[in-house]
Amino acid sequence: MDAYYTTPVGPFATAIGANFNTFTARQFVDPLPVPVLAPNQLRPGSKLKIEAEWEYSTTGTPTLVIGCALGILGATGSLGTPIVLAETRAITTPSAAASFSGRLEYRGIVTAVGTAGSITGSGQVDFSTSLTVNTSEPIPTTLALRTVAIDTTIQRGIGIVATWGTSSVSNNIRVYNVSALLLN
Repeated sequence: MDAYYTTPVGPFATAIGANFNTFTARQFVDPLPVPVLAPNQLRPGSKLKIEAEWEYSTTGTPTLVIGCALGILGATGSLGTPIVLAETRAITTPSAAASFSGRLEYRGIVTAVGTAGSITGSGQVDFSTSLTVNTSEPIPTTLALRTVAIDTTIQRGIGIVATWGTSSVSNNIRVYNVSALLLN
């Protein structure tokens, strides 16, 4: 008989993340440690829910792409080699944003497991365009990007990825919290 459960995916970060700035290539921007999926923990029909909250600041009007991804856990606990589950289009941010807030929610269902596994999902990103106004973006932005190939036989960390359109010390992002819930 199968067991069905809902469980948070640990470990859990004990502090908010560092500020990340001066980058224009996709990178993980997580507080450490990140939630980790064990090898073969995902099963056909498993649902994965990822949530994150962050703040961002800018100079000028750079673009920002933000999303969630699975990654290979490095020796320091940070993630590398992102497999993007879902991310926004390049969003033009407001000029001189000062600690504007953002939130991401993604839900996916595992449709195949093994070295040729897959997950299909979508969600949304809510972010501030001022201190009092929010807007929403669907993630991912196309149907073709909703199904992602994943290898479920190896350990994967769960994290948040970001890409700035312009490198500046003033264009920074700080993720407060990343949480993952496995519904199986």
